[in-house]
Amino acid sequence: MLVSIITATYNSASTIAETMRSVEEQDYPHIEHIIVDGHSQDETLEIVRLYPHTATLISEKDKGIYDAMNKGIRAAKGDIIGILNSDDMYTDAQVISHVVKAFEDPTVQACYADLQYVDENNTSLVRRTWKSGEYHERSFYWGWMPPHPTFFVRKSVYDRVGLYNTQMHSASDYEMMLRIFIKEKMKVVYIPRFIVKMRTGGVSNMSVRNRVRGNREDREAWRMNGLKPYFFTLYLKPLRKITQFLKK
Repeated sequence: MLVSIITATYNSASTIAETMRSVEEQDYPHIEHIIVDGHSQDETLEIVRLYPHTATLISEKDKGIYDAMNKGIRAAKGDIIGILNSDDMYTDAQVISHVVKAFEDPTVQACYADLQYVDENNTSLVRRTWKSGEYHERSFYWGWMPPHPTFFVRKSVYDRVGLYNTQMHSASDYEMMLRIFIKEKMKVVYIPRFIVKMRTGGVSNMSVRNRVRGNREDREAWRMNGLKPYFFTLYLKPLRKITQFLKK
């Protein structure tokens, strides 16, 4: 199976090299790395061009990160698609091999795993963790969601359910998961291991204003799919992040 990894970049010169190396070092041989750049004005493109494993490089202005993701999905030739942000990296060289193993079952349509938040300057230092756990039928209703950077999907799923909603600022990945997990009831499996490192400053920079907007978008994500959450679902969702500081 060919695995397409999509990385959206914009002025990412300070972090993109580690992202590129983490893909280049994978022990699974059938990978195409697609870089979708928003017309960076720094050295991002020069750094990307140092890595010959890059299969496709698109550099043009876009309408935001979800628009860039959609461009990558349209360009992808792989059977499986994953999205790796330009300041994230895979934890080790076996990540994609584990992902492919999950898809050896032809009934599996998507998979997800665990994520480590690491220091923005020292990526060996784990600040907190996001342990997803097994998905159950009502998990989303209890404020659950898996970390998007660990989410891999068959290309045929995007062909069926469509692309990311570019009208949303922050909840398009959440809305996509609602489509796949709940609306379409596709088979999704959990890989119980850390597969992605995400940089963080150690303290959430989510403002009250952004959280209010995010809550509004989360609610709209349910509505547009004809789904109705519990009255407390969208209040539990941000509260679940507290457990990330307790688990290491």
